[in-house]
Amino acid sequence: MSFHAVADNLRQSFRVLAAGRPRAGVLEFPGVSIASLGVTFQMFNAAFPNAPVETRAALEERLRAAKDHFDSRSLRWALWICEDFIATGIRRKLSGTCDTLGLRLSSEMPGMAAERIRQPSRKLPAMQVRRVDSPRTLDDFCVLGSICFHVPIAWFSEVFDARVTANHPFVCWVGYREGEPVATAATVTADGVIGLYNIATSPDYRHRGYGEAITRHAIDAALRETQATNIVLQSTSLGLRLYERMGFQPVTRILVYSSTP
Repeated sequence: MSFHAVADNLRQSFRVLAAGRPRAGVLEFPGVSIASLGVTFQMFNAAFPNAPVETRAALEERLRAAKDHFDSRSLRWALWICEDFIATGIRRKLSGTCDTLGLRLSSEMPGMAAERIRQPSRKLPAMQVRRVDSPRTLDDFCVLGSICFHVPIAWFSEVFDARVTANHPFVCWVGYREGEPVATAATVTADGVIGLYNIATSPDYRHRGYGEAITRHAIDAALRETQATNIVLQSTSLGLRLYERMGFQPVTRILVYSSTP
């Protein structure tokens, strides 16, 4: 599967979260897309290259356009980039170019894809999985996300607010064990591709199968409701082995550069 499936779904996930927000910005510049929620958490004020970058001058031009946009709105921001958009000869110059514009490497993750999911190799734990559709489930989703992704709860709750609970294309799930929230997952489906996001497990319940169980639940729910045939995600180091066991293969590398104060 092409890396474009990962890049396109990632960009779409930001677009659907931005929809309807008063400070949001979703627009296209030559060679770079903006999908910004206008929130405190800079990772969700995002720019994405949307076409191949062949020269350092072209890279600088695109990053400058994004920086000017966010500076005009006094927003910290992040560049999310699939490495395959960058010509091999200038990849080693990417960090230096970003540094001149105040962007520092925050994370790098394999972008992974699968056309079918393998059957589980172990018995998964039982839990009750609920779609986020109420203040309680939304609060549980945000609290777990804040803990697992090391983000202030106020920032996380500003991104995942009441908009995501009612027939929203960013479909969020929380898994419960004896009433306690233990795992989360979310999906965005577009152009025949299911994107997996916000997969997290409470630190007290890790390495026991809860992350795999809720990931499979989210995939199955999306497959029932759509005509999608392919599944993509961006993996953390904690989840990489799990996703490989499930049948995902790396197709690109995602680099995230964020602005600093």
